[in-house]
Amino acid sequence: MLYLFRNVFSGVPLGVGLLLLSVVLSGCSDSEPSKQARSDNKPRPVIAAQIHYIPERVEVEAVGTSRALHSVNIRPRVAGQVDSVQIQPGQKVNQGAELFTLDSRDEELALRNAELELADAERLLERYRQTKDSGAVTQSALDDADSAVARARVAVDRAKVNLAYQKVLAPFTGYVGFTDIDPGAWVDTSTTLTTLDDRSRLLVTFSLPELLLGQIDVGQKIALSTWREKDTIAEGDVVEIDSRVDDSERMFRVRAHVDNTNDALRPGMSFRIALQLLGNEYAVVPEVSLQWGARGSYVWAVVDGIAERRVATIVQRLAGKVLVDVDLPEGALVVLEGIQMVRQGMAVRVDQIVNADGNPVREGSGPAADITEVNGD
Repeated sequence: MLYLFRNVFSGVPLGVGLLLLSVVLSGCSDSEPSKQARSDNKPRPVIAAQIHYIPERVEVEAVGTSRALHSVNIRPRVAGQVDSVQIQPGQKVNQGAELFTLDSRDEELALRNAELELADAERLLERYRQTKDSGAVTQSALDDADSAVARARVAVDRAKVNLAYQKVLAPFTGYVGFTDIDPGAWVDTSTTLTTLDDRSRLLVTFSLPELLLGQIDVGQKIALSTWREKDTIAEGDVVEIDSRVDDSERMFRVRAHVDNTNDALRPGMSFRIALQLLGNEYAVVPEVSLQWGARGSYVWAVVDGIAERRVATIVQRLAGKVLVDVDLPEGALVVLEGIQMVRQGMAVRVDQIVNADGNPVREGSGPAADITEVNGD
């Protein structure tokens, strides 16, 4: 450059030469920055994702204990000697089926005696009625005879009930358990003859912490698995929620019905309970829209055609998406593609709008696109 100056400006006064040289140098130095400035003023094309709000899904696990929907210990209504046993352990019996029979000879005799006394009382009442008009029987005697018939009928009914009590019947359809009773054994009303379970459905009870109260409701689905296998083996529906919280453990109880028509489960089994509860609503954005900086995670929001950094705290990760706590309204846009070239305050042009799953919503039309606007801070 110095050589050029000497050849071009030789013979030119020094002041004039320096002035000409400064003009030439300034022209050369200003050409590239001016082009860069003009380039930075152009809106940068981007693809944006439209956010929407969904509730957070909270995965909860608990330990549940099951019992049959109907379960009883079978005991006799009266004391006596067992005459016969009609069941086998594990046998399915129908409602009303005879399970045990007690020695009923005394009760049969008592019924016959009561029936005889009823017949005598009815004959006496009939004779009194026939002789009433002759005046041989007073109205008082006739009333006494009528009451005697009524008492005799009650005695017959009581004898029939006592005779029926000698047969132990199934109160509902179910499966009988073990029995230690043999024919000839003496039993009374405190003796457990066997058990009966209706295990077509199980009633599973489990406890949850009090902070989840209000997030679970009747009808909530649950999944059950055993401790040996983690895969779901059955599903159920919540049917009851306890009316109080245990003040010592800060837990409340929940009960669910579990279908067991295939008879694969047994009352008394414990299960691993899994259920999903809905929490607060948060914005869902594509995972690639989330950026990281010195202050944590953030997204680039499109605000009136300008890129703005908005802090986005991760709440929950989903498949290819993220639930974030961010100060943006429903339907706002965040930059999805072209994100590496975006800077704070940069003008952007939205060429396409997609949803959180990446499916196109509509073609963009720059800052004036018909989208939900985000008011700047």
